[in-house]
Amino acid sequence: MRRDRNRRGSAKTPRDKATQPRSRAAARAPQSPESAVINVLRKAARPLRLDEVAAEFGPAGAVQAEQDLAQLVKRGEVMLNRRGQYCLREQIAGLVVGTVQGARNGDGQLLPDDGSAAIYLPAAQMREVMHGDRLAVRIEATRYRGKAQGTIVEVLERRTKEVVGRLHIESGVAYLTPDNPRIPHRVLVPSQQLGAAEDGQIVMVELTHQPSRTSGPVGRVSRILGDHGAPGMETEIAIHSHSLPCEFPAAVVDEAASFGARIPQDAIAGREDLRNLELVTIDGEDARDFDDAVWCERKSGGWRVIVAIADVAHYVRPGSPLDVEARERGTSVYFPNRVLPMLPEALSNGLCSLKPDEDRLCLCCELRVGEDGRITRSRFFEGVMRSVARLTYRDVGEFLEKPAAKHAPKLERLRDRLLALHGAYKSFIRARSGRGALELDTPELKLKFDEQGKVAALVEYPRNDAHRLIEECMIAANVAAARFLDRYKVPTLYRVHGLPELDRLETLRTFLREFGLWLPAPDEVTPDHLRDLLQKIGDRPDAGLISTAVIRTMPQAVYQPGNIGHFGLALEHYAHFTSPIRRYPDLVVHRGIRQVLKGG
Repeated sequence: MRRDRNRRGSAKTPRDKATQPRSRAAARAPQSPESAVINVLRKAARPLRLDEVAAEFGPAGAVQAEQDLAQLVKRGEVMLNRRGQYCLREQIAGLVVGTVQGARNGDGQLLPDDGSAAIYLPAAQMREVMHGDRLAVRIEATRYRGKAQGTIVEVLERRTKEVVGRLHIESGVAYLTPDNPRIPHRVLVPSQQLGAAEDGQIVMVELTHQPSRTSGPVGRVSRILGDHGAPGMETEIAIHSHSLPCEFPAAVVDEAASFGARIPQDAIAGREDLRNLELVTIDGEDARDFDDAVWCERKSGGWRVIVAIADVAHYVRPGSPLDVEARERGTSVYFPNRVLPMLPEALSNGLCSLKPDEDRLCLCCELRVGEDGRITRSRFFEGVMRSVARLTYRDVGEFLEKPAAKHAPKLERLRDRLLALHGAYKSFIRARSGRGALELDTPELKLKFDEQGKVAALVEYPRNDAHRLIEECMIAANVAAARFLDRYKVPTLYRVHGLPELDRLETLRTFLREFGLWLPAPDEVTPDHLRDLLQKIGDRPDAGLISTAVIRTMPQAVYQPGNIGHFGLALEHYAHFTSPIRRYPDLVVHRGIRQVLKGG
């Protein structure tokens, strides 16, 4: 999602009289804080020095004009040329503004802000910039592998401030090789800036000089992470290489703690009470935050299913410190031995987590499911629940595999609920197969560590019916949420999955011919064809290789406000509703549903 830009004002809030522009040219453009500056540059129709721009506003407005120019340059709307003059981007033909994406071989590309095709930047151009920087680029006539080639006109914003990597000291010269393969630069570290760092250690270097056409980046060691190969070092490197926030600001921690450990009675008022229902959570053995619970009963002609999701939106209000931080993070980040949560643990593992025998606020989706797996009716409501058990995929999977056998008391107590859920799941599978959704049931891979904290093995965990049961319940709730918001015309973020690109499908067709398999022409391929292909390969020895080739043909699913459906699931409406503790888009969907429920 695009971040909101901080503005000093808006079109509806006029500036203080002391800083009002005094020129006629400036006074004619009140739409935004910087529009007066834009108007001056447009009227001049030539590059202007800072003093020339400031002169148009008089002594009282000169400081504000300089600040507005800085904002416009940062956004790429105004360019500062090498003579120190300002001009509008629109006055320079063929100029494109975007973000640099580096490559391992030293080349790069510019990803334009307007979403147009990427522009190739050769290694010679990339020497003076780094991955993540924002640039203004002029498109040249030459093309590289079908892409337009660009020449850097101006570096608008240096976004790489620190680099993580391995320190090398050779013949008294110290330099850092970045861990991020998109940063091919070697960062020079002067001897007086080494601190206590030693050769071979993993360190963080703060850049004191950015790269240029004639010299590489220079920096100082700001933090020593540890020795290369030390236990847990891979996680530390990943966190700092990608600038992942690993600590919460004090204001965010304080706000999370202010809600206390228990739900006050006034928060329950007006909600449907589900505490008498046998709602359960079913997760992996190592799960810590439980954001979804399920319940099911057999009804005439089908099932009644309730999917209860932690009501995170009750606590995380728009514009609050919690909301600002959650939006900045976007999602929780999971490592094999560590989690960087989107929300502080007081909420993610505490008040929002649907722990057993604890009252919790929830936003619920009630579904009526027919024998054919179709959702015949759905409704959303705010509730309060009390999970009766924390179940695991392994335990529930073993129960469903041999329901007639004797099982643990908590599973026996929930026998009717689990069998009803399994019945609803089987109906969902029938509907899934009927609409032609892809079946990519690949096992989960997890790292196993030894006593020293080093990776000992890569363990494969096969999926069972418990995994699939929860997956299908969540998909059904996500579909219902998308349809609900679409019905009430509430803007939201859909989870969309577009059609595979035709050239990728043609490559797949060529690949499959070597295995005696067939696909129709790229423009005729549907999810049904790919599903039938995956079913056909079955238990072939090369099934894993073929499945991987199919997966790589697929585009990535993304979040966007425009709904184009989900190709892989063969669905017209799909949004993420079921994990608001760890995904901000789910929180956006919750807010839209709550808005409707409250009459908005």
